[in-house]
Amino acid sequence: MFRPSVAVWSAVGLLAVSGVSHAAGCLPGGNGYLRAAIRGAMNLDIDWHNGEMECEGEVRPNGHGLRISFAGPKHSDGRRLRMVFGVAGTKEGTPGRELPTNLTVIFEGEQRLFATRGDDRCTVDKLEQERLGALGGPKRSYRIIASGFCISPASTLDGSGRILVTRFDFAGNATFEDLADDTRP
Repeated sequence: MFRPSVAVWSAVGLLAVSGVSHAAGCLPGGNGYLRAAIRGAMNLDIDWHNGEMECEGEVRPNGHGLRISFAGPKHSDGRRLRMVFGVAGTKEGTPGRELPTNLTVIFEGEQRLFATRGDDRCTVDKLEQERLGALGGPKRSYRIIASGFCISPASTLDGSGRILVTRFDFAGNATFEDLADDTRP
């Protein structure tokens, strides 16, 4: 029996909160983007620019690596595409190469989700981090620039559909926060 991974359930959680309103635009400097080629159950060539999408990133729920989400333009009927990249093996402020990556593709408003279900099916070839805003403080943000590809398809939870993201390039953001020290009296 198939049991969805934590990454899949985290992405399903994103479906539940997709009705939350976010400010339009990805990066304050206007230099965010997502480009991707999707083939299989559907063929899409994505070329989103900063003002037509939303992005956000943080430490992955398991504490190892980054999770960066990109939501495209919302259609009049509420549908839109969201891509979530879970990049393992990277830490705050550090560049990386050949990083294992989990990918979830969510069609909001259509109740469709495709997931690679593991970090071994996609790779971020190159990842860079550029500091945004003031240095120091309990919250720190970075512009994350990455490119990569998948070698195996993402499939629906029931296995009835598959897509392959043959390439992707993005610039989004990630915010890191210091954890509160709950051990103080």
